[in-house]
Amino acid sequence: VQLQASGGGLVQAGGSLRLSCAASGGAFSSYVMAWFRQAPGKEREFVAAVTWGGETTAYADSVKGRFTISRDNAKNTVYLQMNSLEPEDTAVYYCAGRRYGINRYKANYDYWGQGTLVTVSS
Repeated sequence: VQLQASGGGLVQAGGSLRLSCAASGGAFSSYVMAWFRQAPGKEREFVAAVTWGGETTAYADSVKGRFTISRDNAKNTVYLQMNSLEPEDTAVYYCAGRRYGINRYKANYDYWGQGTLVTVSS
């Protein structure tokens, strides 16, 4: 499975962005999809995940209530809607996929996109 993330950019604090991750080359609809992020000098951390059917989601506490993950299996795409952005959200955002169950640990994901940079100015 190949994953291509897009939608990053520069936004002011309080603004919104929507990230997209397009999948190809595999059975996208059978994968759990997730977003991770990595800020400069920090470890890559879990942001959000969604099950194959979209019925179950999970979020990091730091983004709960501000970010929403969703997917469109007909388009082989997963989205991350980010609202009320804060400077602390500045990072490279990566999409990732795995076969079984939502998981918050990056080591348990098999497929990764190349990342898209989100910069939030104060």
